[in-house]
Amino acid sequence: MDKLRAMQTFVRIVDSGSLRAAAESLDSSPPAVVRMLAALEQALGVRLLHRTTRRLALSEEGRDYLAHCRQVLAAIEQAEAELSARRQQPSGRLALTAPVQFGRLHVGPVLNGFLAAHPAMHAELLLLDRVVDLLEEGLDLAIRIGELPDSSLIAVPLGHTPRIVCASPAYLATHGRPETPDELAGHRGVHFSGLGQGPEWTLSRGRQTVKRTLPCVLSTNQVDTALAAAEAGLGLVRVLGYQAAEALAAGRLVRVLQDAEPPPRPVQLLHPAGRRPSSRLRAFMDWGVPVLRQRLAALMPG
Repeated sequence: MDKLRAMQTFVRIVDSGSLRAAAESLDSSPPAVVRMLAALEQALGVRLLHRTTRRLALSEEGRDYLAHCRQVLAAIEQAEAELSARRQQPSGRLALTAPVQFGRLHVGPVLNGFLAAHPAMHAELLLLDRVVDLLEEGLDLAIRIGELPDSSLIAVPLGHTPRIVCASPAYLATHGRPETPDELAGHRGVHFSGLGQGPEWTLSRGRQTVKRTLPCVLSTNQVDTALAAAEAGLGLVRVLGYQAAEALAAGRLVRVLQDAEPPPRPVQLLHPAGRRPSSRLRAFMDWGVPVLRQRLAALMPG
């Protein structure tokens, strides 16, 4: 016997005042309602209703059981309403990861706005300059920069960021501004190893790809350190566009060799495939993807 259905039937009989009226409201038949009530009474071992040809009357046990049934059914209705509200208003934990500086400059501010607009949500943001396995780490999504190997992750494009070469105005005033890769001879470089390549720079000359290696004054895996060295006039530095955007806007660095830049690197949002995205993930994507696209588009105009 379906105990929950039997409880609903019992309550409906009492509220309707007759077996026939209860059957109609339940889209059932009077004999089926009678059988359901009889099965419930047999399971409980008590008489719930005294039935005559004219009326139904609750027994003492029936009154007590009716009150409990109403409580159980009301609790189920409330739970269903809360779940429905959660589908409409996402709640719970959202876990995501991003590269350190991109996360600090862009993902963090976007996430703050999202959480302010969704007070039932809370988030965990891991800023790491390494690839993280989303399933193993229990993460909902990742922001990654660069070409991606084949994977089971679904990629949502956010935009691109160029690989740029820049230097301080003081350095360029002393050493000259290179206009082509061939004019890099005689210049010094600050090597940022976080781009995932050695000190050799890949540049373009028309349709050709050329490689140049500059004498290295400083090599570091921290982009802030590399940018500070370039701002101090130690040499040319190669970084991603968003990493130098603030220094370029402030005039502390100048972008050079723009015509020789290799293709920009894609920026993508990734989430696991093979399962329906949660309401939390869908809500962040609806909120965050357009904003991140706007921020990337505005970073390096031209």
